[in-house]
Amino acid sequence: MKTVLRITDDCYSGHTLGTFRLTYYGADPKKNVEIVYFLKEQAEERNRIFYDIYSEEEKLADPAKRDTGLFFFRGNPGARFAVCNAGGAFAFVGAMHDSFPHAPEISKAGFNAFALIYRPGWKTAFEDLARAISFIFRHAKEIEVNTDCYSLCGGSAGARMAADLGTYSPDAFGGDRLPRPGTVVMQYTGHERYSRQDPPTFVAVGTNDWIADWRVMKARTDALAALGIPTEFHAYKGLGHGFGLGTGTVAEGWIQEAIQFWKKQML
Repeated sequence: MKTVLRITDDCYSGHTLGTFRLTYYGADPKKNVEIVYFLKEQAEERNRIFYDIYSEEEKLADPAKRDTGLFFFRGNPGARFAVCNAGGAFAFVGAMHDSFPHAPEISKAGFNAFALIYRPGWKTAFEDLARAISFIFRHAKEIEVNTDCYSLCGGSAGARMAADLGTYSPDAFGGDRLPRPGTVVMQYTGHERYSRQDPPTFVAVGTNDWIADWRVMKARTDALAALGIPTEFHAYKGLGHGFGLGTGTVAEGWIQEAIQFWKKQML
């Protein structure tokens, strides 16, 4: 599990799905088991579930790239795609909480979803997301995805990645010269940068988040809306940081609203 999540000893506790905790995050054992079984079924059906985004030569030159890549949650062939980016303060990648649960919900809606396992660290995380998007575009025919109006999703640090790639595009971080995403979906981050070229943006945050103040996210969303960029903002009363899908809380169902927002941008 540590290899998949890219975490270090000081960022987690517990050794079973029932007791496992990440810094800033709890865990949903039922959802985690569901995801593991989904991936197992896909593998048994000989469907590819993981894509390396770096070549063997690149991984030999930099061993940190060896476990970096995309887990694929298959939707309808030829459907658009989303890349989900977990949070973790750029110190770890909390995929089992902040991207693996999200990706199956997107695939259930018919879209193709990827969960990115990136290298912790501010610079390397952005480089890996840019490389991942470039990889998907280069292999779109093989993977059977539509690259029009793709979406970038993320929570906390992952939301910063999604937002900045939306503002500056992949080539600004070492990727190919490609279109910006058609939609950015952000959860709980204090990110403030934006531009007139930013994509339509959906935001979800809790009012009791002591890490990412909902008012900061509201101010950025309002600034985008003032520029004529489509936005949708949700502040969920009483929720703190890292609520993920929000199962069993006032935020439950937010991801379906985000998918509907994304679909509107495809028209």
